[in-house]
Amino acid sequence: MNVLLALVMGAGVSSIVSAWLWPRSAERVECRASRVDDFRADLRRAGFERVPVAAFAGAAGVLGLTLGAAGLALTGVIAVAVLAFLAGCAGPFAIVRMRSVQRRSRNRLVWPDVIDHLVASVRSGVALPEGVASLAESGPAVLRDDFAAFTRQYRLTGSFRVALDDLKERLADPTADRILETLRMSRDVGGAELPTVLKSLGSYLREEQAVRHEVEAKQSWVMNAAKLGSAAPWIVLLMLATRPEAATAFNSYEGAVVILIGLATTVLAYLVMLRIAKLKDDRRWFA
Repeated sequence: MNVLLALVMGAGVSSIVSAWLWPRSAERVECRASRVDDFRADLRRAGFERVPVAAFAGAAGVLGLTLGAAGLALTGVIAVAVLAFLAGCAGPFAIVRMRSVQRRSRNRLVWPDVIDHLVASVRSGVALPEGVASLAESGPAVLRDDFAAFTRQYRLTGSFRVALDDLKERLADPTADRILETLRMSRDVGGAELPTVLKSLGSYLREEQAVRHEVEAKQSWVMNAAKLGSAAPWIVLLMLATRPEAATAFNSYEGAVVILIGLATTVLAYLVMLRIAKLKDDRRWFA
């Protein structure tokens, strides 16, 4: 009876997750392309805009092989070598993702200041291209390089539209998309409501930041404790694997099964924790 109940529960869980694990072929291709585009945007935000995705994936694979070989040489445990290989392959992607999130968080803090500067430029009669270009000198420090690239592109092509498209690709940020598309529309069709629209957007962004900071402050200690709890068992495992008797035990079939079950449990728990704690981000509707 217990076996039958377990099979029924497993079939139910498989049916639920099958839509994400095995999507239809067209959806699978679209999902894969979307993931590649998202990672390409992460590379740009992390400062690796000139690195192709394929080259980065190849470098991550080489790093994984190196760490796997080092883990096998130091401990002699195949399971530890596999873990080191997986960590080496996933580590660069995790670092890029972390840097991308940090860059996006820093940018989120300064967008209201950018809007204030643009409103002041528009009200003083400065043309939109010159107002945007001036942010390379008087804008927030974290964005000056991006606006300097906009200035170079605009002077090279003389096209405000092309320079805006290039700036959008460099920033890869939904808030930047909204601001730049508002400027594009104002330049294309005209209108005297641009300062009012920008001020409304700036007020909304400030309110959103206040709420987000409050939530992140309450979540930070829980997230850090969860990360420490996820890493601690594997640090202990590496220390035990340096002992010959422990290495022999972990090199057996039963030891490998224990390590793999522990790995699957840790990864699943960590992903669930990230999913629960994740705050909703805006999508790039104008990418």
